[in-house]
Amino acid sequence: MAAKLNRKLTEAKNNKKDEFYTQLSDISNELKHYRNHFKDKVVYCNCDDPRISNFFQFFALNFEKYGLKKLITTCYKNQERDLFSTNNSESAIYLEYNGDKNGNNLPDIEEIGIKPLQGDGDFRSKESIDLLTQADIIVTNPPFSLFREYVAQLIEHDKKFVIIGHQNATKYKEIFRLIKDNKIWLGNGFKGGAGHFINQHYEDYATATDRKEGMIRVSGVHWFTNLEISKRHEDLILYKSYNEEEYPKYDNYDAIEVSKTNEIPLDYNGVMGVPITFLDKYNPDQFEIVGMTSGRDEFEARPTKRYINPKQHNENGTITNGSKVNTSSTILYKTKPDGVYYTADNADGYLKVLYTRFLIQRKQK
Repeated sequence: MAAKLNRKLTEAKNNKKDEFYTQLSDISNELKHYRNHFKDKVVYCNCDDPRISNFFQFFALNFEKYGLKKLITTCYKNQERDLFSTNNSESAIYLEYNGDKNGNNLPDIEEIGIKPLQGDGDFRSKESIDLLTQADIIVTNPPFSLFREYVAQLIEHDKKFVIIGHQNATKYKEIFRLIKDNKIWLGNGFKGGAGHFINQHYEDYATATDRKEGMIRVSGVHWFTNLEISKRHEDLILYKSYNEEEYPKYDNYDAIEVSKTNEIPLDYNGVMGVPITFLDKYNPDQFEIVGMTSGRDEFEARPTKRYINPKQHNENGTITNGSKVNTSSTILYKTKPDGVYYTADNADGYLKVLYTRFLIQRKQK
């Protein structure tokens, strides 16, 4: 099931069919932690379809409660059909709401300014960027396929934001650089590390207990932000002590393997490789991120050993060229093989290539 969903996400990236519309409950559960940031602020939702945009609905309904100054959302061309017009105009629009005027505590149509855009409403267009410059905080679910470009724009214009992305984005060198430099971090998160989104393109592979009609369950999604929240400064409680047997060193990099975040040893001060899910518990006052084990830039783990004549041993018994072990992937030395493993002429034993690891070190107080 997970493999099928991953293929669908890849298709979404390739085909640009990545409009995963967010539930109102998920928006509310996250944004309640940022309430103090919104007073007297202009909020801009620049990747939203007003027919089903729960971001616009949330902020419109909570305009006075959150003390907003203004709410703006842009609508891509064709998406305003059957909502604010009775024709099939292909023009894009933007909505502007300045709060309740008639005293009924509801955002009525006559209170929402609906204005045409000359272009298509794309977040990269000049009109959208002009609106962006007016805003204080950006809140939306941008296209997964354009996440790098979207975040780069926010950083370029020095904007505060709360946005949704997939955890795999943390491995993009552009995003990882921002995480390492504490310019972006993870928010409080979706319950169970998965979100249900409205999506018209793909079959939902969720189990019966997780399935929601008309929605698709996507695991590994996160909120990304640069607004301070209390969770970011909560210490990860550690309980295990370091020993060489449980925490083997990598064969080609001077760091130990920690396969589970909650098993980080409390008494080890060297470099540790941890799963990317560590970021959900990352406290910059407790740990420092020093690199990662994949990539081709200054953050990669520079291996101390290159392997001679590497061979990949497959689970079906076949042996193929093991060139993968010559990449910058950190390799964990194993005394016994399990699953796919590798051998090399200059390796005394078996090698297991791990998924990407973030390299961290305890902050010295």
